[in-house]
This record gives sequence, C-alpha cells and structure tokens, in this order.
Amino acid sequence: MVKDEIDTESKLSVSQNSKDKKQEFLDIENLESINIGIVGHIDHGKTTLLQRLTGKWTDTHSEELKRGITIKLGYADVIIKDSKGKPLRYVSFVDAPGHEMLMATMLSGSALIDAALLVVAANEGIKPQTREHLMALQAKGIKQIIIVQNKIDLVTKEKAIENYKTIKEFVKNTIAENSPIIPISAQQEVNIKSVLDAILNLEIPKRNTKDDVLFFIARSFDVNRPGSKISGLKGGILGGALKQGTLKEGDEIEIKPGIATKKENQLIYEPLKTKIISLFKGDYRIKEATPGGSIAIQTALDPVVTKSDRLAGNVVASVGKLGDVKSNLKIKFKIFDEIVIEKEKLKVENIKTPEMLMLSVNTSIAVGSVIKISKDEFEIKLKAPVIAPKGSNVGIARNISGHWRLVGYGEVL
Repeated sequence: MVKDEIDTESKLSVSQNSKDKKQEFLDIENLESINIGIVGHIDHGKTTLLQRLTGKWTDTHSEELKRGITIKLGYADVIIKDSKGKPLRYVSFVDAPGHEMLMATMLSGSALIDAALLVVAANEGIKPQTREHLMALQAKGIKQIIIVQNKIDLVTKEKAIENYKTIKEFVKNTIAENSPIIPISAQQEVNIKSVLDAILNLEIPKRNTKDDVLFFIARSFDVNRPGSKISGLKGGILGGALKQGTLKEGDEIEIKPGIATKKENQLIYEPLKTKIISLFKGDYRIKEATPGGSIAIQTALDPVVTKSDRLAGNVVASVGKLGDVKSNLKIKFKIFDEIVIEKEKLKVENIKTPEMLMLSVNTSIAVGSVIKISKDEFEIKLKAPVIAPKGSNVGIARNISGHWRLVGYGEVL
C-alpha cells in the first residue's frame, strides 16, 4: 500500500509495508537505510509525529493506551518515495519514551540509531527530558540531529519565534548546535514534508559488512497466537539492529549472555545457539541482512525463550565469534558539569567508590558498584553480566531522589 502524498504540495510519499508482501524477496536489501530515534520530553508529540510520518501508531501496550505515554520502545519502518514512486530511502524509526522514570529504556533504544529527531513543543519549550535526551544522544555518539519544533498551531507567531530563539540558545555549544530546526504541527499535519526532506539529507553512515556479526537485541517475542497447532508454530523472534557483518537465512548463531538459570543460589547465564529461519526488514522478507534499518530474525528457538522481551539486551554473533561475558568492566568516562531536575540545576559530583551506577551498554542495562577509580577511569562490578566489546559507548546514570539520572558517558576499555 502506498500512502497518499503527505500534503498537496509534497513531492514525496511514504510507502507502508503491505502485509501481502511479507513472503516476497524484494530489492529492499539494496535500498539506502537509516535508523532514526524520536526523542524528547513527555507529551511533546513524538508518537503523533511518528504516526504522521509512517501511518503507524506505536503506543500499543495496554498501559500506554490508558496513560497516553510511551512506555516501551516503539518501532515503525517506512520507505520514502519520490513523486514518481521511486524508492529513495528506507527509514526505521525508534520511538523512545520521554518520561523521566523510563530513561533506561530510552538509552537502550539510542544504541540502535544513526540519527535522531529531537521534538520540542512550541507551547512548552525546553523541559527536563529535552535536556536529558540531548545528553543521552551525546553519550551514545549520535551527531546527526534534526530538531522538530512541534505544536506551532497552539501558539502565536510571536511565541513560535521566541521558542525558536530559545531552542537555538539551548543547543549552543552542543552536538546539535548546527542542527536544522523545523516548525511543524504533527496533529494538523503541517510541514511534515520538510521533516521528510531533512531525513533525506541525513548522511548514511559507512556500514561495516566485513567484520564478524554483531546484532544487538532490543526486543524478543513470540508471534504465535494462543491455541496455535504445534505443527504450525513459528520459532522465537529477535528484533534489533545489525551493527556489523552480514546475516543470511540458515546461518548458525549464538546469543550471549543468554538465559539465566539458578544453580546453588547463584544466577548462571547459559548462551544459546540456534539457526536463522528467516529475516525481515519491517514487513519485507529478505534473504540477507546488512547494517541499516531495524531487523527481525525468526529463529528455531522455542518461542517461550523469546517471549516478553526475555532476550532484550543480549547480543547475537556467529557461533564461537563472540567474546566472553563480563561482570567487571573498565570504563573511561566523562561526567557532565551539571544536570537540570525540573528547573533546578544540580552540580554533578564525581564518581566514587562504592556507589551504585546504572550503565547502558549497547541495548543492555546493568547496575553495579564502583570498585576502583582513577582520574578518568573506573572499574565496576555488575550484578548481571553483559557483552561489551572494547570501544562500546556507555551511558552512565546515578540514582538521584529515587530516579536514575544520566550524569555522564564513556567507553569500554
């Protein structure tokens, strides 16, 4: 199905993936692909913007529908086409929650993306999670940012200009200093084309297809409906992003740290080995997956193992190619000078032993205590092991007044 043009003046259209194409092998594998996160403060219109860009409403969890906020990561994939129907770019969107208590979820989502839309509501301006999400993008090394000034239909022209100037001042001396600021109304579908144009102008990162496979799992689930016949059951699904290497149908893969089992009152993590049954990019079945775009892997695993995101945070690689899991990590770090909670600026104290920190490593979230520290390095003992290749970006959060707050970033040594 091809969506009608976004507006009467638009030269672009967005193709939504039709369910009747799920079993086709399409040339989508060779189409330019990019992963984009949609971030910003709660209720600034992120999910509505995503719906306008893709036609998909990503808040489907029952509690999300009831409360009107994003709790889990939401996903939607689209193909941007020109006026003649020629595919220009495949875009995978990740909708991150804006609520302060869900910062860990936002951090795990940022590990999947190449660029970001930072949404700021014109009627509210810069809010705490606007600041925190910008810091998270910096922590994860995301440098391509488009700022979307949403809800301009709710303010006067003068107020919109004032808000624009506030945003410019806010991003001064940050990674987003030279980012475009696009005024829109997602609710009224005003100026959505300009966002699509800006997405087409984003640089596609250089993809590494030669090195060993590294696939970060953001979700895992069971697609079988209750009451399905055993003969028709499908294997467990892994959803996430391929950071390097190439995956093909039939490949043997290994998943680490794996499944936790209790032995002698201790949690032991057992890696899993399985086979790739099929690969999907959005609703399109593909023969081969390379980095770029969200990927779903149908495996031969018992779906009980993958249901309810049990394997989220794990890493996939070719059998025998993934390093050991680590319970101790050495981190080279940088701490922010200050953070803002509500409207109060809070000076960030340096890390010390034996404080508890929360780290986001790729799509995994782990809590541990600092056991050693020097000027710009610390060692931490984690409660649960992670796969953390050398050089991995790490977000560092501290528990402040009962909430995990991002206070710095670093890389694994």
